Amino acid sequence: MKRLTMSLDDELAEAFEGLVRARGYENRSEAFRDLMRRDLDDVRLRDRPEEPCVATLSYVYNHHQRQLAMRLTDLQHEHHELTVSTTHAHLDHDHCIETVILRGRTADVRAFADSVASQAGVSHGNLHLVPMAVRHSHGHEHLEPATAHPGEHGKRSSARRRA
Repeated sequence: MKRLTMSLDDELAEAFEGLVRARGYENRSEAFRDLMRRDLDDVRLRDRPEEPCVATLSYVYNHHQRQLAMRLTDLQHEHHELTVSTTHAHLDHDHCIETVILRGRTADVRAFADSVASQAGVSHGNLHLVPMAVRHSHGHEHLEPATAHPGEHGKRSSARRRA
């Protein structure tokens, strides 16, 4: 592990100390690592849309909107390779919330989320993306499409080794 030393102006240092206390971190280093991971993840998701991610898409919709519930369900079925699970809850007489867990190429997940959020009657859409590295039993990680089937990587590697 590398050790870094940095200088902060008093105001920024005080704000950071407040964040460490408010979030319950045991030390500044763990808080700083979390901030760095979040920022680096954001850059990776923006700059590498072909890489895999996992995500949650949450949105509120008016279930009285004509055919909306059916359109939302159809969108999920049309993108079954991305949709892992959906949770649905009734908020009041008119509104429901759904949270969809997604997995796939970042660009595909973003496009799906946009198609859901742009439906008439959907509001408060929020997509939370997390980059995903695929780990294999041979100890290193690959950034592979999340739609690969289990064991598929090993088969390709074995075929390459025999060639």
